[in-house]
Amino acid sequence: MKYDLIVVGSGPGGYVAAVKGAQMGLKTAVVERENLGGICLNWGCIPTKALLKSAQVFNYINHAAAYGVGTQPVEADLSAMVARSRGVAETMSKGVQFLLKKNGVDVLMGTAKVLPDHKVQVSGAEGVEEHEATHIIIATGARSKVMPSMPQDGRHIIGYREAMTLPFKPKSMVVCGSGAIGSEFAFFYQSIGVQVTLVEFMPQILPNEDEDTASQVSRSFRKMGMKVMTSSSVERVDIEGDVCHVTIKDSKKGTETVVDCDVVLSAVGVVTNLEGIGLEEVGIAVERGKIVVDDYYRTNVPGYYAIGDVVHGPALAHVASAEALCCVEKLAGGDPAPINYSNIPGCTYTTPEVASVGLTEKKAVEAGYDVRVGKFFFKASGKATAAGNTDGFVKVVIDAKTDLLLGCHLCGDNVTEMIAGLVVARQNGLTAKQVASSIHPHPTMSEAIMEAIEAAYGQAIHG
Repeated sequence: MKYDLIVVGSGPGGYVAAVKGAQMGLKTAVVERENLGGICLNWGCIPTKALLKSAQVFNYINHAAAYGVGTQPVEADLSAMVARSRGVAETMSKGVQFLLKKNGVDVLMGTAKVLPDHKVQVSGAEGVEEHEATHIIIATGARSKVMPSMPQDGRHIIGYREAMTLPFKPKSMVVCGSGAIGSEFAFFYQSIGVQVTLVEFMPQILPNEDEDTASQVSRSFRKMGMKVMTSSSVERVDIEGDVCHVTIKDSKKGTETVVDCDVVLSAVGVVTNLEGIGLEEVGIAVERGKIVVDDYYRTNVPGYYAIGDVVHGPALAHVASAEALCCVEKLAGGDPAPINYSNIPGCTYTTPEVASVGLTEKKAVEAGYDVRVGKFFFKASGKATAAGNTDGFVKVVIDAKTDLLLGCHLCGDNVTEMIAGLVVARQNGLTAKQVASSIHPHPTMSEAIMEAIEAAYGQAIHG
């Protein structure tokens, strides 16, 4: 079959690229070897949030008396939570299938390999087929990184996939890595009664976040009974029967501690899916495990493109989708603006949630900015107090010379729903005072943004 566009991979980069291509009049196909929607919809963002919602409901019920509601003792049914999570993932995957069909995109199920001369080989249940396309986009995503000190066996030492579908509720767990994936799973399992030890190599958990945000989440984790170990690394895991003896080294003290647990979750990052997809045969350049592309995701070989986790940049679903739109619009003859990678929001769905965009205070100072910093704590928020969730704050980092928002760091209940407004403000060059002078509704959590900016100028009313 001859296509205008073939997309390899149907994750949030791939299926968005395919739909966009079809909408722009291109005869389009997408190749998928497993589940439509990729890791994000099936084994990442969406099912994880379903599990976290179950944990949130469980926590609410356990604290119902604080809201004047009497309940009987409840238990966390992990198998039921997992079943609900898988059902949510299946629903979303079917939604992608509907979108592709609605827009006339051909779905080719099988394993793809890109070939020279604008061809793609698809090995599926019905054999091997070759298809030709003017444009080929590689969006094969990434998978859990396996560390030599923690070889995953799927039972004692697991990755994020197994963490979503554990057939039993462990009594204890060591989570290695405290990025978004590690922190979210650590919170989930601690919430439902598992004793969690969270181990992070860097001096703070959530290493990419502002120090104040990381400190707040660390305090919240410890308050719920989690053990948090920073500046630490898992040296080895010795398995004896059903017990994992985890040797953890404290890099500051130089000492080692052995923690026994039922399960070890390795959440130390991801590695790109580039093996065996034909890059060498086509001559597509790779650097440090990523495909090299320009501002419009063109590789060094004309007609071949790459987006998402396989290229340099944040490994986030919304980044992959944005890259897909930019790439397809450009190859279809449009003139889109390149993506502004300094204005990418990041979200972590623990309790409290974390949402941020731009520079941390430390990085802004290191970059030479004269900064104003404003902070407003949710304990002074009427909405947060009424909701019973007052952990956290809004912190803004402002360029003292221009009043532009260098960075915004939110930690608290539902703050992931608030960050988009600050992304829009930064994208369009609004000053901090312009944001603060816009009337914010009361009572809402979003009032804290206005108050934090006012606090930077010593003018906060409630702070």
